[in-house]
Amino acid sequence: MTDRIVSGEADMLDLSLEQSLRPQFLQQYIGQEKVKQNLSIFIEAAKMREEALDHVLLYGPPGLGKTTLAAVIANEMGVQIRTTSGPAIERPGDLAAILTALEPGDVLFIDEIHRLPRSIEEVLYPAMEDFCLDIVIGKGPSARSVRLDLPPFTLVGATTRAGSISAPLRDRFGVLSRLEYYEAGQLTEIVKRTAEIFETQIDAKGAEEIARRSRGTPRIANRLLKRVRDYAQVRGNGEITQHLTDEALELLQVDRLGLDHIDHKLLMGIIERFKGGPVGLDTIAASIGEESDTIEDVYEPYLLQIGFLQRTPRGRIVSDAVYKHFNLKVPME
Repeated sequence: MTDRIVSGEADMLDLSLEQSLRPQFLQQYIGQEKVKQNLSIFIEAAKMREEALDHVLLYGPPGLGKTTLAAVIANEMGVQIRTTSGPAIERPGDLAAILTALEPGDVLFIDEIHRLPRSIEEVLYPAMEDFCLDIVIGKGPSARSVRLDLPPFTLVGATTRAGSISAPLRDRFGVLSRLEYYEAGQLTEIVKRTAEIFETQIDAKGAEEIARRSRGTPRIANRLLKRVRDYAQVRGNGEITQHLTDEALELLQVDRLGLDHIDHKLLMGIIERFKGGPVGLDTIAASIGEESDTIEDVYEPYLLQIGFLQRTPRGRIVSDAVYKHFNLKVPME
């Protein structure tokens, strides 16, 4: 569902755009103060001891800056970073080729680490603990095991589903950091910084409005800014104001809380067809023509976060805040 403008998942345009927007060091990284404070201490201690940083697991919703933070860690340590993803490592030989190419102290970043095959995890355990690699050469009676020594390295894993990572793998990370949703003030700073990189003029109110509708996610804020910039260039003089921002986001069907037309369809479907609930997930899915897994994994998390939706044993219920948001009369109990 990366075609939604308010989706935290990255598409190819986002990835190419973010390369030019990513901060290089912790001092430039906006938000996530607790995570930055802890990492700065761990990084400084590792540099003083001239050791590789402990393995780091970054987890949290998509679009909050896990990949960016992995690159920042490498820059702060003054080493190179090698990037891959869980689904891309299909065989133990793939992992062996990556690990043996690392230099001492380098950072190996594995995105979507929860999707690593179990056979790859088994190979990864001794590499993380003892910096060695056990590989089997040959087949049948002539097969033999060879142990390769690896240089000390730092594995940085990123995941949106920490619960899907096996316990043995999770226990081998020395640093576990959860990235939280951003506050509006932090997102406003990010929008202003991105506008400066884009060489686009934006006033304070325009930046605040984009931040307010970004669901607490920097990736969405940058995506909205890009679209509002286009609108301001065509319908205005190129400067982004609050008035132009309101017009552009209304055209994009993103309301003042960051809800898009799909969120409206889901919430109004529960109100109009089921009197606000409770109603089962499968029934909602059938009524609005969406898959139940998509509703549960993609649409519901933000609605639950802002208190618009409740999951109960009897089904989903919309809160009174939804009626007020749509200027509807709250039904009597």
